[in-house]
Amino acid sequence: MQTNLADFIRNTQAGEEADSILRSCVHCGFCTATCPTYQLLGDELDGPRGRIYLIKQVLEGKPATAATQSHLDRCLTCRNCESTCPSGVQYGRLVDIGRKVVEEQVQRPFGERVLRTALKELVPRKWIFRPAMKAGQMVRPLLPKLLQNKVPLPQDAGTWPTRTHARQMLLLEGCVQPSMAPNINSATARVLDALGVQLFAPPKAGCCGAIRYHLNDQDGGLDDMRRNIDAWWPYIEGRDGIRADTIVMNASGCGATVKEYGHLLQHDPDYAEKARRISHMTRDISEILLEFEEQLQHRLKDFNGKRVAYHPPCTLQHGQKIRGKVEGILRAAGVDVQLCADSHLCCGSAGTYSVLQPELSYRLRDNKISKLQATDPDMIVTGNIGCVTHLQSGTETPVRHWIELLDAALQTPS
Repeated sequence: MQTNLADFIRNTQAGEEADSILRSCVHCGFCTATCPTYQLLGDELDGPRGRIYLIKQVLEGKPATAATQSHLDRCLTCRNCESTCPSGVQYGRLVDIGRKVVEEQVQRPFGERVLRTALKELVPRKWIFRPAMKAGQMVRPLLPKLLQNKVPLPQDAGTWPTRTHARQMLLLEGCVQPSMAPNINSATARVLDALGVQLFAPPKAGCCGAIRYHLNDQDGGLDDMRRNIDAWWPYIEGRDGIRADTIVMNASGCGATVKEYGHLLQHDPDYAEKARRISHMTRDISEILLEFEEQLQHRLKDFNGKRVAYHPPCTLQHGQKIRGKVEGILRAAGVDVQLCADSHLCCGSAGTYSVLQPELSYRLRDNKISKLQATDPDMIVTGNIGCVTHLQSGTETPVRHWIELLDAALQTPS
């Protein structure tokens, strides 16, 4: 694709990156076949090819409009199109650049500005989000249905193992997971403890940066990333008896972001090298447990697993390009794992998308649940807190993080 970027962005870091991405697109249209919003709406401008065209126009100097902004807002950033694209177009990076430019040109209605500000200022701060979630859980029956969907029932955090091991890893607890589903983190620690790995969660680490960054507060998102690097670095170099060789992610959305720290901070002279090392050290929990597959098989050889439907989060299968690992681990543990039809499609959660685009989000959720239920599962499992909460809001079938299922299996007497 030929480009002629406008002066305002030509020869900037964002402009050079966008130009390279745009030039790699051949406009073949393969991406439209796997775009969830295009499938729902049938509008070319609500698919990747159309959005790329809109971004190209804006970067070449055509003024953005509210319609431009709306089409970009409706993108889930699920990155399914990246998995489909034969040319390797980095659509996720391009849409971040395009959205930021459009945001600077088009003023949103007051209500939208308030909601977006609340999301990016309140959700990433655990000291605000935790009491707010606790209060919401106390009055949950009185809340409107849409709010109830975002306030799961209280969950026991479970015990965190206290044994020490020679091999040590760090865990990013996340900003919402400790309040919404605290057992996920402790279950991760228990599974690794059973395999001879000590897990430590640095207290000063917080939001991975994705929430602010994808809500067009890119500077704020980068600040969150720098704070995490500062929180992790002492334990990477060796502090308080901890010298970690891996950073564990059990929320695939966070994992996809942290693995991009090296790219996103590449021009920061103080953090570029540290960020590259952090990204290199970061692994999804499914990648780590593959090392222990034989050990898990031995430990769980007599386990009679349930029939579960597995929903692979977009941030795992498209963002991190990790496919088949979770299913393999669970099957090795004796679990009957089923993938539903169109398992590559998004469930509609997509970070803050379910709050900002509820109509589309819930249509996608209901489509996904219908296909998951068609596998006749005892339980639905996935690998991201957003997917867990979103799917659970639409079904009575229990929805859990798959690491909780593995933890329960390890605790079951053989």
